Amino acid sequence: MRNLWKLSVLAIIALFCSCNKQAQIITTVENVADGEWQCFRKEFCLMSGKGVSLKIAADTKYWLFVNGELVVREGGLKRGPNPTDSYCDVFDNVPNLKFGRNTIAVLVQYYGRNSFSHRPSAQPGLWFEMDCVLGKVVSDNSWKATRYDAFWAPEDENPKGPRQYRLAGANVGYDARKAVEFASADFDDSAWSDAIEVSREAAEWGDFVDRPIPQWRWSELLDYQSQAINSEGAIECALPYNAHVTPYIRLKANGGEKIVICTDDYWIGKARSFKTEYIATAGEQEFETPIWTNGHSVLYYVPQGVEVLELKYRESGYDSDFVGSFECDNEFCNKLWQKAARTLYVTMRDNYMDCPDRERAQWWGDAVVELGEVGYLFDERAHLLTRKAILELMNWQQPNGVIASPVPGWYKSELPCQMLASVGYYGFQTYYMLTGDSQTITEVYPRVRKYLFEVWEPQNSGLIKTRRGGWYWGDWGKNIDKPALQQCWYALALKGFAQMARTTGHRSNAMMAEQMYDKMFHSFNDSYWNEELQHYKSAGYKDVPDDRVQAMAVLAGLVPQERFETMRQFFATYYNASPYMEKYVLEALCVMGYYEDALKRLELRFGEMVAAPHTTLWEGWEYTGGRGMKYKSGNGTYNHAWSGGGLTILSQYIAGIEPITPKFEKFRVCPNLATLNRVKSVVPTVFGNIEMSAVKGDDVLNITLTIPQGATAQVVVPQGYTTLTCGGNSGEVLTLTQGEYCITATK
Repeated sequence: MRNLWKLSVLAIIALFCSCNKQAQIITTVENVADGEWQCFRKEFCLMSGKGVSLKIAADTKYWLFVNGELVVREGGLKRGPNPTDSYCDVFDNVPNLKFGRNTIAVLVQYYGRNSFSHRPSAQPGLWFEMDCVLGKVVSDNSWKATRYDAFWAPEDENPKGPRQYRLAGANVGYDARKAVEFASADFDDSAWSDAIEVSREAAEWGDFVDRPIPQWRWSELLDYQSQAINSEGAIECALPYNAHVTPYIRLKANGGEKIVICTDDYWIGKARSFKTEYIATAGEQEFETPIWTNGHSVLYYVPQGVEVLELKYRESGYDSDFVGSFECDNEFCNKLWQKAARTLYVTMRDNYMDCPDRERAQWWGDAVVELGEVGYLFDERAHLLTRKAILELMNWQQPNGVIASPVPGWYKSELPCQMLASVGYYGFQTYYMLTGDSQTITEVYPRVRKYLFEVWEPQNSGLIKTRRGGWYWGDWGKNIDKPALQQCWYALALKGFAQMARTTGHRSNAMMAEQMYDKMFHSFNDSYWNEELQHYKSAGYKDVPDDRVQAMAVLAGLVPQERFETMRQFFATYYNASPYMEKYVLEALCVMGYYEDALKRLELRFGEMVAAPHTTLWEGWEYTGGRGMKYKSGNGTYNHAWSGGGLTILSQYIAGIEPITPKFEKFRVCPNLATLNRVKSVVPTVFGNIEMSAVKGDDVLNITLTIPQGATAQVVVPQGYTTLTCGGNSGEVLTLTQGEYCITATK
């Protein structure tokens, strides 16, 4: 009892004295290079383990142990929210703390090179501020610190390859003979040095911005679907689908043997993803690689003399629930929707990604497709990733007003079409319609205005001057009429900006954008419509007619309705768009009312992807990545975000559910089944789920609809029918509030 009383007094004194302490950035005496690791440790006393909050930042990723228990796995985000500042994780409580003596240990992995998704600071290290009942525990030179030499970064197979400037992070090597038992609260750190304090200015960490997205979701260790020895002698372990995983192994060894672990997605043409090299100690042991990688199978290269006792994996991913769904009587459409959903989820983590293997970069052409899909698939937590992406894009805006992607990172080349897509109708405005987040729109509005009206230059005709930017890009592939394409994207940007201006109270700017758009409509048709050829084209464009331009002209509202049938015939003839731009071609067909054509073209274009054994969609029309696959060579990936636009097409246009006002507070329901006989769709909203099913009968379409509380549906008679009937109400449009309804559409 006396010792307990003394401990309590000492704890009170220590915490009282720490009340005014400020947390410092701390690092190790030893230098740390890209891909290397640091350890930090602190012992302290607490009067209570409850009511403790924490702010923690690291460059770059950290693993937090409290009294020997791992309580945060892969904390931290790649830098940064803007070119100077850093993200900081915030916790309202800290697990596993207790009355009396406590031990905190932190492992930090340093990403020390610029990439397409990360800007390193000048100083690897840790910042830690824990508020307790009577004081604080902060990072300072009272902590112990050392470079963790059990970890190293194995060299890439192609040291001059694209990974060196594209992909943040490093391979992991781990020598179990040098291990420190972080799972024990009492390991010996007597050989460690005192931590070194570094000023915020010298470290180049800038100010801290609270983490804007949830911590990752982690499973328990899971069994593989199957295990087999492949032709290379590796143990190949099948995953249920393409996923973010950290592989695990339990083994018995003599010591010194090297096991190599990667996935089937490690080889991407000349590029490489991530691998782990593990050096065994003597005896029985277990190891789980700390870094996530992805693929359909995990490969363990195990030398002779090592006895493998158990192989498992842990799945992780963005913390959001799969809520939305789409189901119909066409198995192709079902599989496409499901593959697009899986593709989207595997391209979400620190940021929206183009692909989770070659570069993990937030290209905004991909991000626009992704943020639109999110509204039909995930709960509202997923929209936080969109908000983060929007703020990063605009906070990285250059002083001259230019915006570029991907950011964060070193890349500063503007892709004009992608940037117009991001700030326009399909980018920021779609986010607002899905969320109603006017605060974010208000925050970025001045920067969007600067980009559209100070960077882009008008012509006297009302059109805009062609802008080459840092990369004069319109799409992958050939036959791209870029000057005409830019006019269409700019018109869509004006439509989005006008709505943004009204949302933020800038009515005069909205009217100005609308007037510019009206002038652009007439000028575009005068300048780009070729009456002889019956399609839109630039004056100097001599290649095969571009389906992208026709599609974007339709979506921008630049095509008079009397030309719709001409456009329909065009889309039945020309197929130049990549999987990225194909989404907009399909949408143009739907906007014009040619739903059957859209389904036919969807199956024609994506048929090979959907039929393939992969659970995700490829980058190009032919899979050109990997090793030992049916489709190989080249630089493509088999999980690419921009290929998932078909999910939005099926949910928004075939099931026919889309917001009329922000957050789906008022939404439209108009199922157009075309060649389908039945469709069932669930769409998540902040009010609850919208549930709709539509089934064809003899000259009727039977619709069941569930409307959540607080939302209102505008049900519109589908194409091919004349009247809707619900109870005692009938008409071409029915307005319905919360409840469950049976509606009949008759011809």
